Amino acid sequence: MFNHAPPDYVCPFCRLVAGGEDEWRTQRDVVRRDESATAFVSPRWWPRNHGHVMVVPNAHYENLYDLPSRYGHAIHDLAREVAIAIRRTYGCDGTSLRQHNEPAGNQDRWHYHMHVFPRYAGDDLYFTHPQQDFSAAEQRLPYAEKLREYFGSASPA
Repeated sequence: MFNHAPPDYVCPFCRLVAGGEDEWRTQRDVVRRDESATAFVSPRWWPRNHGHVMVVPNAHYENLYDLPSRYGHAIHDLAREVAIAIRRTYGCDGTSLRQHNEPAGNQDRWHYHMHVFPRYAGDDLYFTHPQQDFSAAEQRLPYAEKLREYFGSASPA
């Protein structure tokens, strides 16, 4: 319902969930996954909120309108875990979650996804735009390693 993906759309998030990679996303970006959802460090960065994480369903649904409740719950649960991990490991002052639907809602990838941002006092996240170029895999790696280490050693939140 209310879908916008072109007929020949090749979903980058489905590729990553299935174990594949592309020029912008690698398996080293993945910080946590379960049977329903996957979390990975995003290659698209905002100027003062580096290392934000995307949480996606492991099955392809374009937007919130299509998303079955069980995936919505799984994504929210994983986003909460990621927000706690970011707060504990990044030295940030807080976190924000956001999600977009359709072009008018600023959705530009046709697979449901939720952003989990590290927040810092005065970062102006909602008044800035993402950087034009995607961050390099080597820039993302320290963030992914911090989160994987946290998840490997932390008791369930």
